[in-house]
Amino acid sequence: MKRTHQPSAKLIKREWHFVDASQQILGRLSTQIATYLMGKNKADYSANIDSGDYVVVVNCEKIKVTGRKQQQKVYRKHSGYPGGLKTVKYQKLLDENPQRIIINAVYGMLPDNRLKSDRLARLKVFKGDKHPYQDKIK
Repeated sequence: MKRTHQPSAKLIKREWHFVDASQQILGRLSTQIATYLMGKNKADYSANIDSGDYVVVVNCEKIKVTGRKQQQKVYRKHSGYPGGLKTVKYQKLLDENPQRIIINAVYGMLPDNRLKSDRLARLKVFKGDKHPYQDKIK
C-alpha cells in the first residue's frame, strides 16, 4: 500500500528568491511572494508544515498599482479603544515607508494560522538595490 509522503522539518531546504519590484503590479507581485513564503511552488508542499523559502524584495518604492488606487487606497488599523481608528493614504505610505506597502499586501495573502508570523519573518523588503543578502545569490 502506498503512503503519502510527509516531509519532516529536517528535510526542508529553504532557498532564496530575489524579486525586483520596479514597475510591477502590487497585487500580482504579492501573490508570487506569498507562494514562495508558503512553499506552494515545491513538489512536497504540505499545508500544515512550513516549507517556504526566503524572499528578498528590492526597489519597493517603484511598485505600481492599477486604476485609481494611487489616490484612493487607504490603509486602516484600529487600536481596540474607542476612537482608535488610524488611516494612512497609499501615497503618504509610499513616500514615508514603501516597505510597509508590500508587507501589508503579503500579510493579507498569507493564511491566518500559527505559521503566518514565521512565514512573514522570511520576507525581507528593501528600498533601492542594496541589500545585505548578496552572498545568497546563486
